[in-house]
Amino acid sequence: MAYRNFSLDDLQQKFGIRNQIRSLFAPMTPITLSEWLKITFENAADLPTHTEKAKSESIIFPLLMELRNNNNKFFTIYSGDNLNVNEKEGLNEECDFILAKDMHTFNINYPILALVEAKNSDIAAGVPQCAAQMLGAKLFNEQKNTPVSVIYGCVTTGNDWKFLQLIDNQIIIDKRTYYFNEIEEILAVFQHIIEIFRKELK
Repeated sequence: MAYRNFSLDDLQQKFGIRNQIRSLFAPMTPITLSEWLKITFENAADLPTHTEKAKSESIIFPLLMELRNNNNKFFTIYSGDNLNVNEKEGLNEECDFILAKDMHTFNINYPILALVEAKNSDIAAGVPQCAAQMLGAKLFNEQKNTPVSVIYGCVTTGNDWKFLQLIDNQIIIDKRTYYFNEIEEILAVFQHIIEIFRKELK
């Protein structure tokens, strides 16, 4: 078993992780994209982005880099790294993007703050996988003696964006789905998440 094989029922039966759908975020002031990110997205629109890899490279990674630059490199980004926490329990496998506090190390930094999972077309299918990765991140932080109060996740097709939150033993799935034409609001949600950790880890 690996992250991609979990269902939400598996998470509840094996780890006691319940799930709930509700609103996660209050309305936020959109964040204007930099000229660099605008041009990057304009260029991406001319390219075939039919695969998860293409969407990751042309949409998701540039957005995360924009966020990193906006926050004075408070966090770092791991792309395609394995988060091997407990292979016996199935908490292992590659993650599309891991956001961790930047400690200037080569291996995965801790604490891990959030994860972003790219899916080709099906947001719903990506939710259990992302939830399992979030549990893996929570346990990874605890193993490193750097627990944080909450872990965030996001599943995206590049056009659709769904956010998740793991707090205590509950996964909260945001009732709202954001869309690429709301990219300034998506950036604001990510900024809100980073602000939570900037306060907690100062």
